[in-house]
Amino acid sequence: MACDRVSCSLLGIMCLSVLQSGCGDAPPASNTTPGSNVSDGASPIAANSDETPSPAVAENSAEPIHHYLHQEEQPHAAEWGYTGEIGPSHWGDLSPEYVLAKTGRRQSPIDIAAVEPSSMSAIEFAYGPSLIDLVYNGHTVEEVEDHQSSITVDGKRYALQQFHFHSPSEHTVNGKHSDMEMHLVHKSDDGTIAVIGVLIDQGADNPAFDQVWNYLPTETNRERKESVTIDAATLLPTDSNYYRYTGSFTTPPCTEDVLWIILKTKVELSEKQITKFRNIIDGNNRPVQPVNDRTVAGPAIR
Repeated sequence: MACDRVSCSLLGIMCLSVLQSGCGDAPPASNTTPGSNVSDGASPIAANSDETPSPAVAENSAEPIHHYLHQEEQPHAAEWGYTGEIGPSHWGDLSPEYVLAKTGRRQSPIDIAAVEPSSMSAIEFAYGPSLIDLVYNGHTVEEVEDHQSSITVDGKRYALQQFHFHSPSEHTVNGKHSDMEMHLVHKSDDGTIAVIGVLIDQGADNPAFDQVWNYLPTETNRERKESVTIDAATLLPTDSNYYRYTGSFTTPPCTEDVLWIILKTKVELSEKQITKFRNIIDGNNRPVQPVNDRTVAGPAIR
């Protein structure tokens, strides 16, 4: 209600009493939008990548957690894929949450061509066996880990969350794709993400991958949980020299400030092994993105 000043003049003391007790039921005015603590004009993801929430912020707020870090597949902000109107060239327009796909300046993958020679500390691997939990999510096949395995880079520990595959490779070296690429996704206690990329070329049969390939899920059998284990260490090359740069997730929402470690030495899979994977999913690679002003550190490319 609101006070009627004419009535007040007639009622005198009564109106004065009302005024002293507070004339009106409406709460104080506020510039805050109901149900939100975000000021007018704020966008879900800022175009300026320096203001983009890090994975740590995303985990502790209403921001969506990247699907790489889900224990189970969750709905996406918008459906995306690798072809047509939901393909990589359109990702940035599919949802405000995906805007970095077109505005970010530290996007992945990239072509590794110009390398800044650098002496970098060795990666400390502490991988161990984890029960097979393979998931087909429509975009890749991934092995969900128990988070007991880890790497240490520059004194910081990153727990292995999962590893998955792309065919053909997403990163290129001097403009050349490999037949496949494996990504091992890690997260530190403060939410920082580090991804190890392993390039895979067609060559000799690789028995180390059989423990994964024997249980590959499919579109109709989307998850395989088995009582056998896989140790991710057995899937890596023996030489752990690497290239290093700062990039992003290679799938929406393409969050930036991801530490990328691309192992220089490739591993091999036989034609039969590669074909088995491609019969399940193929062409799930984002094209390379501009390097812009970033530096790729590592050993010389031969």
